[in-house]
Amino acid sequence: MLNESKKQIAILGSTGSIGTQALEVISENRSLFDVYALTANNNVDLLIKQSRKFQPEMVAIGNEDHYQRLKSALSDLPIKVFAGADSIAQVAEMQPIDMVLTAMVGYSGLKPTMNAIKAGKKIALANKETLVVAGELICELAAKYNAPIIPVDSEHSAIFQCLAGEGNNPVEKVILTASGGPFRTKHLQELEHVTSAQALKHPNWDMGAKVTIDSASMMNKGFEVIEAKWLFGVSPEQIQVVVHPQSIIHSMVQFADGAIKAQLGMPDMKLPIQYAFTYPERIKTNFPRFDFDACSQFTFERPDEERFRNLALAYYAMEKGGNMPCILNAANEIVVAEFLKDTIGFLQMSDIIEDVMAKSTFIAKPTYDDYVKTDAQVRLLTKELI
Repeated sequence: MLNESKKQIAILGSTGSIGTQALEVISENRSLFDVYALTANNNVDLLIKQSRKFQPEMVAIGNEDHYQRLKSALSDLPIKVFAGADSIAQVAEMQPIDMVLTAMVGYSGLKPTMNAIKAGKKIALANKETLVVAGELICELAAKYNAPIIPVDSEHSAIFQCLAGEGNNPVEKVILTASGGPFRTKHLQELEHVTSAQALKHPNWDMGAKVTIDSASMMNKGFEVIEAKWLFGVSPEQIQVVVHPQSIIHSMVQFADGAIKAQLGMPDMKLPIQYAFTYPERIKTNFPRFDFDACSQFTFERPDEERFRNLALAYYAMEKGGNMPCILNAANEIVVAEFLKDTIGFLQMSDIIEDVMAKSTFIAKPTYDDYVKTDAQVRLLTKELI
């Protein structure tokens, strides 16, 4: 039953790491938030459990093969059930929704995010590929439809928090911190032999498989660099990446006077999720607090772009612009899927992505249709090269 006194939230990608943690935040604040809609791509069993617990107005499953099972399992509840990618995009624009959390993985988040923006919804953005693939288009739409975008990634949330209250004070640079992932100290020769199982063991964060591999290869940080350009209106030379293995400083902003503001906290995604839900207010939490006595030092290192070439490829794609970041993303989605199956090696991922970027058709001023075509063509090319 719709409760208009509570903020109505749609979670796109409710069965993934961000989606499940967002539902924990809502569980702990039932007086403030209601779940209006839940969507997933394949994990129908978890979507059924979530739907029975939170009883949203509607649910949608991307894989249409699961529609009957989902509908049957919820037949005793007054929940509208839909299936297919188009239905997920349509759910995002439903009138009663106050905020859409886009927590889908990869390119699939683009269309639903665009629909939500066109409907004037507040966007809690956890799907970084949306801005990587089509940052210019998304920013234009957000301005046109007056749809606020609040970042959920811990690094971008940190920058967003550091900028709060600063008005138009000029930013000299934004400093994105990176944990360095599980292979930070491995030599190039060692990286030739690492497995997907090793790559999935992130030292600090609990994330889904795709994001964890991207973190190990530093493509995740490369995507965050591109995302930061669009979110905060900074140029590539104003974005610095610093390796900070403790993952306590989530990111920083350096202002024109040289002052640096940093946002610190435990490596827990529930904090930036809740901040996006409640912004501009902060509400009490029971999350673990950082203990300065338990952490004797913070360390910082320069990222090694020879060992982790994806970061350099992302900077190149950002500077080239046009559909090059879209090419980067599509190629990366394919190579990560193959690496997870152990059909290609860890270092081969960067080799293949670089080859694809060189062989793909560059479009300087892409339309939405150009992005769709680029994505499809690059996926085919990448598979051929593999």
